[in-house]
This record gives sequence, structure tokens and C-alpha cells, in this order.
Amino acid sequence: MDLPCPEWVRHVEQRWTELKTEGTERFCLLTDIDAIFNYGLSLICPEDLNTFSRISEKYSIKKSPERASEFRQQGNLSFKVKDYTTAALYYSKGVCHADKNTEELSLCCANRSAALFYQGLYRECLEDIRRSLEAGYPSHLQDKLRARQTACLSHLKKPEKSNQPTTNHPTPPCQKSRDTKTCISPGVSVYFSPEKGRHILTTENKPAGEVVLEDEAFCCVLIPGNKLNTMIKKAGKMFNTEDRYCHHCLSQSLSFVPCPNCSYVRYCGESCQKDAWERWHQWECPVGADLLAIGVLGHLALRVALKAGQNEVKRVKESTSQEDHVTCSSYKSDLPVKLSLGDPCRESSDHTDCYHGNSYMGIYSLLPHVAQHSPSSRFLLAVTTAVLYMRLQSGPPPEMWASCEDEGESGTWQPEMSMLGATALRHMMQLRCNAQAVTAVMVKEESGMAVQSSSEIRIATAIFPVLSLLNHSCSPNTSISFTTGCQTDPLNQFGCSEGHIDHLETSHSGVTVTVRASKDLTPGQEILHCYGPHCSRMEVNERQRLLLEQYYFHCNCQACQRDLIEGSQNATENAAQGLKCVKCGKPLQSFMDRYICSGLSCGHQITSADVQNKLRGLQCLLDEAFHLIERDRFDEALKNLKSATSQANSILTETHPLQGELADATARVYATTGEWSLAASHLKRSIVAIQAQFGEDSIELGQQLFKLTQLHFNGGDCGAALSVIPRAHKLLSLHCSPHCEELQELQEMERCLQGLL
Repeated sequence: MDLPCPEWVRHVEQRWTELKTEGTERFCLLTDIDAIFNYGLSLICPEDLNTFSRISEKYSIKKSPERASEFRQQGNLSFKVKDYTTAALYYSKGVCHADKNTEELSLCCANRSAALFYQGLYRECLEDIRRSLEAGYPSHLQDKLRARQTACLSHLKKPEKSNQPTTNHPTPPCQKSRDTKTCISPGVSVYFSPEKGRHILTTENKPAGEVVLEDEAFCCVLIPGNKLNTMIKKAGKMFNTEDRYCHHCLSQSLSFVPCPNCSYVRYCGESCQKDAWERWHQWECPVGADLLAIGVLGHLALRVALKAGQNEVKRVKESTSQEDHVTCSSYKSDLPVKLSLGDPCRESSDHTDCYHGNSYMGIYSLLPHVAQHSPSSRFLLAVTTAVLYMRLQSGPPPEMWASCEDEGESGTWQPEMSMLGATALRHMMQLRCNAQAVTAVMVKEESGMAVQSSSEIRIATAIFPVLSLLNHSCSPNTSISFTTGCQTDPLNQFGCSEGHIDHLETSHSGVTVTVRASKDLTPGQEILHCYGPHCSRMEVNERQRLLLEQYYFHCNCQACQRDLIEGSQNATENAAQGLKCVKCGKPLQSFMDRYICSGLSCGHQITSADVQNKLRGLQCLLDEAFHLIERDRFDEALKNLKSATSQANSILTETHPLQGELADATARVYATTGEWSLAASHLKRSIVAIQAQFGEDSIELGQQLFKLTQLHFNGGDCGAALSVIPRAHKLLSLHCSPHCEELQELQEMERCLQGLL
């Protein structure tokens, strides 16, 4: 769970310990979220506000002409060595730190236009030229800017190739929620039972790879790079997620438009800038440093409340308070009851047994798990949201939260607006169990290597009303992918239509999640999603501990049941996964503080400490090889990898994950030097380990097979490439959009190879 910064957490913990016994006892008895928030609000004193102000100053987002100039100079250095991508990113940082309508802003935009021009981004270049001139670009330098403008227009007159992907894999029609962009496939329905709550079942066969659900995020917030280990550092370069992704639609860009008032927030264009300002940023901007201090979940909770508005929250709260809470005894059986969008909720319902689609009610009705949060955790969240609410009052109230009763002065904070803080607190509690990481693939090396290492990183946190209804499995039968950016309504491609839709938008800015069946599904089967702890990446006891700690349930999925049984058997047999005897090569067995060869005639022993030392040594060699690869010192990297592989072969089986990593890194080095056959042979070794670790239907295996196809293709081995393409295509189709780059490239390679035969 993303908590506020450690210094603030320590301050609130100290306040908790200072409460008198009667104070803590009173707080522990509170279960109503409004009462919890108001209690926290009543405790706020000037010392709390001063402490929070001092902490948030460390997250300053003020404009700085000096820093803007520094970033522009760094961009110039990258431009001189023709590293135009890095140059554009530095110029963008300068654009964000420069004050509006200043010469520094005009210089940053003009320089960035040059970097964009050399990358063939002519439309973006023209936009930067316009911005530079509007900001007051020096008149004596405008000739070269005009010449670049003319060159861009000349390039744009040439016929452009269509960038629209083609696919032979149509997606079946979906049933679209009224007034939303949520789409549920036919043969899939929402159900409720006292045991599982709301969940989603298939009502007909669903083959692997078929889309079963699409859902648009109600809100999302970009994760600051300094909160992650995703910072890219190479030759002095430092760019975080906030430097690479639009803060509204999450699309990548090199020509960001800044917020006029802060240096942190940036957008892929004026459209996103305007939309975000009107929706929430005009109120978030003055407290931007505070939001960075309280963390992503606190920021997202506030954004959900701002978007909903006072009238909608009142309507939802009133419809809930007029009814008693549902109890399991209200149901005559434990059999699942099918729910339909728009159906009235049952009598005595708190809306947790109704299907609300993508509406705000769909968010509000998610369980906040008040009782499951520890008292100290509830206190931390209550005090944090109370302080943030008070900080918001330094400016005018948000339009959507202005008093609708014509009471008091216009533009002033009324007592009833404390509902904003209480609503944010409710959402912050909900997000502990319902926040969804939005991921993207990041390439680790940027040297144009033939085979690159990539990894999935979290770029944002979002809340999806319908995706949140999926229950967890450590071995899910679905996979998810995300679509970001401004786009034509993606659900139109699935034939989603209903005659009573009032406002069907043709485009939107936001994040959409697509859920695909990763296995063949039969009628009545529950659609399951992994909340994070996956059986291929984490041992069963650790999975169960994390799920209980964060999501408040004991996992009893098939994978956990299987692993617990196998774990007991392995404990009885003392098996040591992936370790083998250095003398005879047979598997090792674990006994107390040592490993003993399973071969009766061998009897070789090695201590657990010695095994861990050997594994650490191998990891050090691998890490050093990665550093050498990044510095283009491939001969030295290969020497390290050969040494590590030789040592690994003596103590590890071919399925050990470290064997896979070594083989993959070696393949990348050989591919860089054009030794395609050697690269392919090592990549095949990594595939053995990947399949053992992640499974034969995993996205990780599909990605490795895609890389193997590239190696065969580059090496001119047509037969080998064509033999791998079908399996790679099948696996990637289970997990990715038909329009993803990997599937498009596989189709292109297949067409090219078949033309050669």
C-alpha cells in the first residue's frame, strides 16, 4: 500500500501515541467514515499544519528559470551528439520549469522543435515553433525557426503511410454499459452471492484469447518516478515516469505542454491540459507538493471525490442511508444471483449487491473495509485527509463542491463541504484493496541493440469500477492489458451499442483495461484476476501473507491448495528446487543447515551459507555484465557471462531462473555482434528456464519466443523463424491487444518470410 512519506507517517504515529486512553478508545469505536474523518479533523492543530508544510516543501513544484536554463543546456549537449530523444526530454524539463511567456520558455520550445525535426516528428515540431513564437522568441533568431517551419510543411505535403494496424483477429461484440465506456462480452455476467459478494461468471464457452471485459478507469494518477526504482540513469541522464508520460491520459510524448503554474505536471497536448484543468488540476495545483507528500493513493482518493462532486455524493449517500444494510440472511440460498445494470437494488441494500457499471455508484459501493484497517492505520488516513482538506481551503472551493443551497457567500467554504474530506477518506480506504497498477513495458537498454531487455513497470495507479469486481486467483484465467492516450472510443470496435445511450463520445482521454481469457473458459466458471501475488513469481506462504495483510482474505485458490500440498510433500522429501550436486549432477536435498546429494553413492554435502554465497557471486557477475552492456563494453560483458554460466552449470539445473537470466543476457551480446546463430542457441536455453518458472501459457514465454523469432529472422534462418512464429503469436494473442507492436511485427516477418519461400 502506498503510504504518505515516512516523515509524515512518523509524525502521525507520535500523535497517536500521545492520545489519552479515552481518546484512543473513542476513536477505535468509530465505524462511520464521516465520524472518523470529523474526529481526525477535530484533532488538527497548528503544529500539524506547520509540520506538514515543512515536509511538503521538500516536494517543491515551483517554477525555476535557473533550472529551466540548466535543463536546456543539458539538452544542447545531447543534441550535439545527435541523441535527439534525450535532448527532447531535457528540453521538456526546461519547458516545464520556465515561467510562461518568457524568453527562456521560447528558447526551450525552439530547441525542442529542432530535436523533434530530426526525429521526423514534423507536426510536433510545428507546434513547438508556434509555442516558441507565442512566448516571445528573439526576433533576430526567428529566421532559422521560419526555415524549419517551411521544411516541416514541405515534409508533411508528402504522402504518409497509414499507421493503422491490420489484424485478422476480430474481437466479439460486447454489451456496453449505459453512458459509460465499460463493455462486457456476451456470455459474461455479474453475479452476487453472500460468500463471494459481487463476482463475474461466464454463461457460455469462452476460448483463450477472447476479450471478456473492457473497463475505463474512473480516475488515475501517475506514479512519480522517485517513488519507484524505474529511474533511467545512463551517462548522467535521469528521467522519471513524470518526464515521459502525459499526466492526464498517460500517453508517451517528447513534446509536453506544461502546467502554467507548476513545474511537475505536464501533458501530451493542449487538449489534455485543458481537460485536466477543468476536471481537477485547478484545485490540485495549489496543493501539488502536498499531494506528492501524501502519496499516490491519497492523491487518487481526492481526485475521485473531486470528479464525483457534492451533488452526486449526496445523492449516493442519501440513497444508501434510506436503506438498512444487507445481511447474508436476506438471501434464501447461497446460489449466485445474476445482476443486471439498471435493475433496482434489493430491499435493505447498501448497493454492494447491485451492478452499477462504470458510474460513480460503482466506485462508492466498493467495500472500504473500515473494521479491517487497524486503528492506527485509520488514524493515519483520517489525520492525513483532514490536513489535506484544510490545505485545500487556502483557495476557493472546487466548483463541483460549491454549496448548492445558496447559503453563505459564493466562493467560500461551507461547513457541509467537509463531506469532500470524508469522501476522500472513504476512497482512500477502498483503494487499499481496489487500486489497480497501470503498467507499461520499459526497455532497459537504449543503445539500439538487436535483442533488448525489457521489463513491465508501474506508471500509474487507477481505480476501475467493474474490474474491481473480479476476485483473485494466484493462477488467474485472465490476462490484462492497458490502452492509454487520446483515442477514438476503443469499444466501438467491439460492436458495443444500445439504442438508449444518451452521450456516446467518439473519443476520450483516459486509461482502458482489456481483460482476456488466458485459458479456455466453460459456462459457470468464475473469471479470476491476479491482484499481484502470482504462483509463478512468489512462494505460496509469502503470497498468502501478503494477500491477508493487504486484502484481508485467506487465499484458497486452486494454485494455493496445490502448492500447499506440494510444499508439504517437498518438505517431506527435502527437495531443493533448481540445485544440483557439483560432483554428480543429481538433485540436492535440504537437511537443516545444509544440502546433501540425493545420489546414494555420492553423499556430497554443502552448507546453506555456501550455496547462498555462490548464488550471490553469480548475481554479482550478472549485474556487472549488465553494467558493461550499458556502456557498450560487450567483450568484457561476454567474459563475465561465460564465467558466470560455467559456475552456474556446476550447481544449478537448466530450469533455475538465474540460468535463464544468464542465457538471455548472453543472447543479447551475441546478437549485438551479429552472431545470430549463437544468440538463438542461448536464447533457447533461457526459454527452458522461463517456461519452468512462468508456465507454458505465460506472457513471459511469449515475449521470449518473439525475441527468438527476431534472431532467426535477422540471421536469415527462414525455416526456424516460421516454426516459432505460430507459438509466439498464440501466446501473445492470449495476453495482448491484436494491435500490439509484437503481434504486428510477427505478422510482418511472417509475410516477408513466406514471400521468400
